[in-house]
Amino acid sequence: MYRIVLVLIIWVFSLPALADDLADLGRWSDDSQTVVDHSDWGSVLSRYLDTSYEGGVNRFSYGNVTASDKSRLKNYINRLTNIDPTTLNKAESFAYWVNLYNALTVDLIIDRYPVKSIKDIKPNVFAFGPWKMNMVEINGREISLDDIEHGLLRAYWSDPRVHYAVNCASIGCPNLRPTPFSAASLDEDLDGAARDYINHPRGVNFESDGALKLSSIYNWFKEDFGTSDEAVIEHISTYAEQDLASRLERATKIDHYDYDWTLNGTD
Repeated sequence: MYRIVLVLIIWVFSLPALADDLADLGRWSDDSQTVVDHSDWGSVLSRYLDTSYEGGVNRFSYGNVTASDKSRLKNYINRLTNIDPTTLNKAESFAYWVNLYNALTVDLIIDRYPVKSIKDIKPNVFAFGPWKMNMVEINGREISLDDIEHGLLRAYWSDPRVHYAVNCASIGCPNLRPTPFSAASLDEDLDGAARDYINHPRGVNFESDGALKLSSIYNWFKEDFGTSDEAVIEHISTYAEQDLASRLERATKIDHYDYDWTLNGTD
C-alpha cells in the first residue's frame, strides 16, 4: 500500500507543467519579421536521416554522428535557447518549438546511444521516459519535452497536426522530417506530415478481419482530434488517400490502438 501511495505522489508531482505556468512563453508577436535559421539542424538531418528504409519509416543513424556534427547540433540547440520565442510571429514560433523539440530528442538519443527505446532513458525508476526531464533553459525557465509539446504547442496553438510534427524517436511515431519545419511553408509541411502518417499502416490500418486499428496517438490525445470515434475518423479521412478514404466512409468505430516504441535507428 505504501508503495502505491508513493508512486501516485511521484506521478502527480511529475505531471507536465500546466498551460498557465508557461503563459509567458506561449505568446508570439504578430507583426514580427524575424526568421530563425534552422540550417544547422537541416545539415544534421541531411547527413544522418535515412528516408529509403523499406517500410516507409525514416531512420536516424544515431551511432554514426561525428564529433563535429554532435557539436553542430548542440550549438544549434544552444543558439535557439538564446532566442526569445515570444518575439517571433505565430508560424515562426511554432516552427521554433517543433524543431527544438525534435533536435533535443535526437541529441538526447545520441548522448545515450545505444538504447533500444527512448523509454529506456529515465530520470528515475518511476518515470515512463525522458519527457519530464528539464532539457534547456529559455527566458529563465527550465523546459522539458513535455513542456514544449503539451504546455506550449498543444495548449496555445490548438492544432492537432502538432502530433505529426513532434518526433519521439520511435518506429510508431510520425516520421522525422528530412528538412526542418519552416514558417514559410508551415501549413504545407504539417499537412504533408499528416498525410504521410495517416496513409501508413502504423498510423491507420484495416486488419484482415476488417477491424480498424489506429496509432495509440489517437487514443492518448483523443481530445485533440475530437470527442468520439466518429470525430477521429472524420479527422483522418481528411488526409486519407482514395482507397483508405473509401474504407473509412464505412467505418463507425475504432477497434484497436497500437504503438511501437522501438528506436527509429538504423542499426
